Amino acid sequence: MTFPVQLHLGPIMLPAHLLFEVLAYSLGYRLYVHLRRPGQDRISTDDRLWIFIGAAAGALLGSRVLGLLEHPQELLHPPGGPLYYFTNKTIVGGLLGGLIGVELTKKRLGVTASSGDLMVFPIILGMVLGRTGCFLSGLEDGTYGTPSTLPWAMDLGDGVPRHPTNLYEILFWLLLGAGLWLLERRRPLPDGWRFRLLLSTYLLFRLLVEFIKPTAPLPGLLLTSIQWACVGGLLYYAWLWGREALAGRTTTAGSRA
Repeated sequence: MTFPVQLHLGPIMLPAHLLFEVLAYSLGYRLYVHLRRPGQDRISTDDRLWIFIGAAAGALLGSRVLGLLEHPQELLHPPGGPLYYFTNKTIVGGLLGGLIGVELTKKRLGVTASSGDLMVFPIILGMVLGRTGCFLSGLEDGTYGTPSTLPWAMDLGDGVPRHPTNLYEILFWLLLGAGLWLLERRRPLPDGWRFRLLLSTYLLFRLLVEFIKPTAPLPGLLLTSIQWACVGGLLYYAWLWGREALAGRTTTAGSRA
């Protein structure tokens, strides 16, 4: 296989990354529509629409801001000119920004039911397709790993065997999807937990896999901007679960008194 991969549709040549990104959004949305059963969703259609708008706005802003902070030395002198500020993006920033946008929108609407649980499997499908496009783009996508001597290291276009980090992530998403499906076959998860498990495990995965990517840590801070964002997200979920566990123990103690 030669990277980057170009797909031919008759006389038209399409970049694999573009094609798989379109498939990720379209098929992910179709799966969401299939899973949202009429009459069973606790959130109204109008509120869902506003939540989607909040998620999209937060994801766009978070993805761009964290993407720019990944290489702070280039902020004053952007490669390629001002367009650099609008093209650099990262999935971690998009997910965390989307989470903030959703929570602010739900607070404004007064919605307390989980809105993320329904999106978990569409997100997993979209991520698998999206990362397939990233992998087929080789070095052009900028999501490749560091050089490696492992048996499965791959030449992504520069003659250097590297960690196929996109394949690692595809495997992660497939295992997570299977794990959540099997877990919920045994017993239903509490409201909101499916999305919490998705995002918290992904943040942990990205925190670790960033160590085998060539992005340099922020000066004097040991970790990259993406890793620090992952740490922040993991601390938030640790606080959230700790608070709920404490509230549960307090309620149990009160009922026994």
